[in-house]
Amino acid sequence: MSIVLRLAARSDLPAIVALLADDDLGSGREDASLPLDPHYVAAFEAIDADPNQESIVAELGGKIVGTMQLSYLPGIAHRGAWRGLIEAVRVSSELRGQGIGAQMIEWANARFAARGCRMAQLTSHRSRTDAHRFYERLGWDKSHYGFKYKLTD
Repeated sequence: MSIVLRLAARSDLPAIVALLADDDLGSGREDASLPLDPHYVAAFEAIDADPNQESIVAELGGKIVGTMQLSYLPGIAHRGAWRGLIEAVRVSSELRGQGIGAQMIEWANARFAARGCRMAQLTSHRSRTDAHRFYERLGWDKSHYGFKYKLTD
């Protein structure tokens, strides 16, 4: 199953939010109802305006079936290495397990390498055991613990 990956357009935002809401965790924190919450629009515009941020969509037959956000992070550690950060990876629930996610991650890694990143990283909620197995099958190393501190509701 071959997909097309591209930078997201503002008009893709409803499909992106719907994908983010299309799982157990996302369904409790995202709201895909229209009109979209203006915070989604503001976030998309901030990402779109930042050369070190990319909102990506995956298309299959002209339909958006996946999304992820890529961030390019400069760092002093590791001799000034840039890192690629992958966030909010989602594939449509009816198409999971068909290789779309693997194509997305491979594409992201190639994009990071083309921008001079020396490593890629991501976090995945501890309850997403299927996702953890997926990343490990792709060669990702479960090397760190992640921590979050909620600043506001």
